[in-house]
Amino acid sequence: MTEQLRLMAVHAHPDDESSKGAATMAKYVSEGVDVLVATCTGGERGSILNPKLQGDPYIEENIHEVRKREMDEARDILGVKQEWLGFVDSGLPEGDPLPPLPEGCFALQSVEEAAAPLVKLIREFKPQVITTYDENGGYPHPDHIMTHKITMVAFEAAGDPARYPEAGEPWQPQKLYYNQGFNRARTLALHEALLARGLDSPYGEWLARWKDFEPRERTLTTFVPCADFFEIRDKALIAHATQIDPDGGWFRVPMDLQREVWPTEEYELAKSLVDTSLPEDDLFAGIRNN
Repeated sequence: MTEQLRLMAVHAHPDDESSKGAATMAKYVSEGVDVLVATCTGGERGSILNPKLQGDPYIEENIHEVRKREMDEARDILGVKQEWLGFVDSGLPEGDPLPPLPEGCFALQSVEEAAAPLVKLIREFKPQVITTYDENGGYPHPDHIMTHKITMVAFEAAGDPARYPEAGEPWQPQKLYYNQGFNRARTLALHEALLARGLDSPYGEWLARWKDFEPRERTLTTFVPCADFFEIRDKALIAHATQIDPDGGWFRVPMDLQREVWPTEEYELAKSLVDTSLPEDDLFAGIRNN
């Protein structure tokens, strides 16, 4: 009998799970895979990005609780489990020079200490596969970069009985992936397909300044077919109402075009303790039936 498959997705803020790999998670849930989202912070310092909700005094005063309720709704839509690691959002510093990060925030924690609750969660949940961000955080938000750092430490430490002995019995995940759904190849393909249909593209500006936020092309190793779950992905994202405008550019690409032109979500295999052949179409390649 095949062992129960378990996938853990480690994210910085509530809403990241719905914009990065959400269709993949929904697909695996539909197949009986146990999926857990680990959310590092509460998103307390996130801006209200939906113009329809900006200026709402209740939301501004209760943003932590509002974002928690949004996460609850998105979790139910995706069908995943979810745990909070309990760190405080660092915010995205702006200005020149950049202001210092707030005292006590996630990005200022000791990496070794901040990895401890994630090690404990890995040992409790026992995922074979973990997904997170690359060393640039996907984009250079301090919480995303810190999420990368603690996940790398936790992946190595969770299986080592000498490290974090208070965090439970050791468990060694087998594979670690970086989310790479916002890759240039996908963006360019959708951009060109929209223009070919005579439609406006929301991606022109992104492509023009691509190298500003992604200094090198990433290696895409794994293409998970999940087009049937794009609508679930979008519903989960819209559940994060403070963070997304349902009338914004994110949703201007017709669903039939997305499914036709780019029906996958992409990942970069960062660590593997099992044999696998690249490219893959399954995060559990090399693990199933082993």
